[in-house]
Amino acid sequence: MKEKCFGIKKAKLLGLPVAVCSPEKAVERIVSAGEERGGKYVTFCNVHTLITARRDPEYKEVQRSACLVMPDGKPLSWLLRKRGIPAEQIAGPDFMERMLSLPEDMNGSHYFYGSTVETLKDLGNSLEERYPNARIVGMESPSFGEMTEEEEREAVERMNASGADYIWVALGAPKQERFMYRNAKYAKGMMFGVGAAFDFHSGHVRRAPKKMRNMGLEWLYRLMQDPRRLWKRYLVTNTRFLLLVPGYLFRSRFSGRKKK
Repeated sequence: MKEKCFGIKKAKLLGLPVAVCSPEKAVERIVSAGEERGGKYVTFCNVHTLITARRDPEYKEVQRSACLVMPDGKPLSWLLRKRGIPAEQIAGPDFMERMLSLPEDMNGSHYFYGSTVETLKDLGNSLEERYPNARIVGMESPSFGEMTEEEEREAVERMNASGADYIWVALGAPKQERFMYRNAKYAKGMMFGVGAAFDFHSGHVRRAPKKMRNMGLEWLYRLMQDPRRLWKRYLVTNTRFLLLVPGYLFRSRFSGRKKK
């Protein structure tokens, strides 16, 4: 665990430097970083994005270039713990909630980029009711098609003009990570790729019960909600992940790096 960002340690997990800390510590370090946050981005990695990064060198560089790669999926934190590394799951929707829940003098300002106009409207109403200390300075539903470089820069200019400290990007993986990789260096605020968080917090999509999340079965709950779109993703990436686990643990056991 040599690499650090804002003092947060990282551990290599199947080729990616994953953050090793508690959710509380992650929030504390990012908030205290102040202006140093600008031009940086955070990804929330699960089994799907981890395996995608292993098979796509370009996307792997996108993930590796992030200031922090949070272990969003429960299996990732479990696997690190098997190595004796005290990693905790830090899911995008939960992290966003923690940041929005901060006291007024620590909360900062927030910009939400992604999803549909309807979802953003309901998200805004929900957040204003639940997190009165959070300052929402912008919400934008971008085109669902491919954007030109100029269009992306214009979007970032609008984010900067809003004065946002934190920019929440919900375009879905791997699109949101690629967007942040290309544009975070132009942003004055810090970017976070949070996937389906807007859908969950707006009430448009039900999140898995906490018991299922604790068991690492959130993927199964999502699959049951949208089987036609997600079955292939989970069948392929989950299977590949499971096939990699024995070799990863075996190499770790004899690498001399296991933490006691």
